[in-house]
Amino acid sequence: MQIAPASSDASHPSAAGTPPPLQSTSQLSPDDEALFRQLVRSHQGRLYRFIVKHIGWGSDAEDLTQQAFVEAARSYATFEGDDVLSETSCARPDPFEQLSLSESVRALEKALAELAPDMRDVLLLVALDELSYEEAAVMLSIPVGTVRSRVSRARSSLRKRLSAEKVELGF
Repeated sequence: MQIAPASSDASHPSAAGTPPPLQSTSQLSPDDEALFRQLVRSHQGRLYRFIVKHIGWGSDAEDLTQQAFVEAARSYATFEGDDVLSETSCARPDPFEQLSLSESVRALEKALAELAPDMRDVLLLVALDELSYEEAAVMLSIPVGTVRSRVSRARSSLRKRLSAEKVELGF
C-alpha cells in the first residue's frame, strides 16, 4: 500500500490538518480494498489530529498517520476481531431512532463542512479531540482569546444551522 505525500504547507494549520490521501492497496482483494478505503476515509483525519496533538505539526505526523494505515493493511488479512466485536456489541436502536440519528449526523456533517476552516479546525480540536483552549492555541500558534472566540462563533453557527434543520445539540 502506498499513500501519496502531502502537498500541503505544514506551517499553515488548516492545510496541515488534512492528512494525505490513500493511493494504493495492492495487497487486498477488491472488496476488502473498498472496505479499507472507507476505513481510511472515516478515520484518517481524526488519527492525524490525534498524532498532531501528541507530537506536533509536520511531516512526522504525516509519516506516522501513513505508517498506521500501512500496518493496518498488512495485518488486515489476519485480523480476527469478530469475536471481540460481538462481545462488545450493544442493542441496536429501533429503526425510527436510527433514522433520526442518521439524519442528525448528516446535518451536523453538513453544518461542519459549511463552517469557515479556521473555526472548524479549532472547534474539532477543542470539542472532538478534547484539547484545552491553551493547548489548541499553542498548536495553532494563535492567542487563547482567538481560540475562545472561534469556538464560540463555531458553536453559535452550528446551533443556528442545526436548529433550522430541527436538530438539537447538547451544547
